[in-house]
Amino acid sequence: MPAKGVTTTTIEAPAQERPPVAGGGLVEIQQVVRSFRGRRGEVRALDGVSLRVEPGQIVAIVGPSGCGKTTLLELICGLQKPDRGMVNAAPAALMPQRDLLLPWLSALDNAALALRARGVPRAQARAQGAPWFSRLGLEGFESSRPHELSGGMRQRVSFLRSLLAGKPVLALDEPFASLDALTRAEMQSWLGKMLLEEPRTVVLVTHDVEEAVLLGDRVVVMSARPGRVTADLAVALPRPRHRTEPDLVALRGEALKALGVRE
Repeated sequence: MPAKGVTTTTIEAPAQERPPVAGGGLVEIQQVVRSFRGRRGEVRALDGVSLRVEPGQIVAIVGPSGCGKTTLLELICGLQKPDRGMVNAAPAALMPQRDLLLPWLSALDNAALALRARGVPRAQARAQGAPWFSRLGLEGFESSRPHELSGGMRQRVSFLRSLLAGKPVLALDEPFASLDALTRAEMQSWLGKMLLEEPRTVVLVTHDVEEAVLLGDRVVVMSARPGRVTADLAVALPRPRHRTEPDLVALRGEALKALGVRE
C-alpha cells in the first residue's frame, strides 16, 4: 500500500494465482527515520519511510546509491532498530550481495548452515538440503567447494541457504550485482520461476530497474539520501515475463522517470 502523496502506476493483466505463503509474511513500516553518526556529524539514511508488503508479494526497491535501501532491509530483518517510527515484519532471512559461502565447507554443508543454526543435526540437515540441489540446477555439485562453483551456482547455494532458514520473508540485497550480464539475466529468470514454485514474501533491493520490473509485483522508488518513497509502481503481468514485452518496457520507463533518469 503506497504512502500518501506517493506516485502510483498500475499495469493490469490477468493475475496468476500463487499458493499461500506459509507463516504469513506481512511487512509493515510506518514513518521510519534512521540516522547514523559520521565524521561530519549525523547522516540521515531514511526519513519518514512507509511501506506495506502483503504476504506472498514481491516488492522490488530501487534508488540511487546511499539512499538507505540496505538499511531498510536490515530494519526488516531486525538487524537495526529505527530511531523513530514502526517496523512490524514477519521473521526474515537476509541474502546479502556477496554469497558469503564458507570456503572450507561443501556446497551442501553451506546450504545446510541455515538448518544447523536452528539446531538440526548435521546428517538431518544434509538430508533436508540435498533434494533441493536438483531443483536448483546444482545436482552433482553437492560435495563441491565454493571455489569450484561458478558465480551463478554460488548465488543459488546462497539462495537455498536463505530458503532453508524457514522464514516467511526473504530480504534480497542486490543478489546478482556481482555477476556478469549474461549470468545475471539467467539468474533473474531462474529466480522468477523459483518464487512461483516456492512462494515467499520478498523484499528485493536492486540498482537494476529491468530486474525490478521482471521480478516484482511492485516497484518502489526511493529518493536520494535521506531516503524517501517517491513512487510505488504496481505490475500484474503473468509470469514468466519477457524483457521486450511492451507493458514491461513501459513500466521500466515509468520507474526510470521516477528516478529522474532520461532514456
